[in-house]
Amino acid sequence: MPDPIDIGTLAPRGEIPSEGTTRARVRYNECDPMGVVHHGSYATWLELGRTELLRDGGVTYAQLEDAGVLLVVTKLALRYRLPARYDDELEILTRVSGGGRARIDHAYEVRRVGENGVAGDLCVEATTTIACVDESGRPRPLPDWLRPRASGG
Repeated sequence: MPDPIDIGTLAPRGEIPSEGTTRARVRYNECDPMGVVHHGSYATWLELGRTELLRDGGVTYAQLEDAGVLLVVTKLALRYRLPARYDDELEILTRVSGGGRARIDHAYEVRRVGENGVAGDLCVEATTTIACVDESGRPRPLPDWLRPRASGG
């Protein structure tokens, strides 16, 4: 097992973005027999959005975990608008919507990408809360640079 990373030396390239988009294509195994995306598939795409937002700032989830900073989902809410189907390209908008000393709240929109390459029809709106814990599962503060910034500042 590698030596743990010192959280003090782990820092992003710049500021972690508060909003970002990523795309995914619906795979066959993510659908029900009618070719409609299974409800459970959305949680995976939301995680993809969160991890890519962090990566855009120059830090990976793997680096956080190596430093003993674990992020766990404590709340997940989805509102289904339109079905996504097999082979649709989806755009996942991920936005930091709030948080605190040991948590980050995110809001998401999952949209179907049209033939013109532009995200259009809203398939799902979602929110999550992730908490920062240590290896024993006890809450711990987020690194200062990972704490959500106050709106407007």
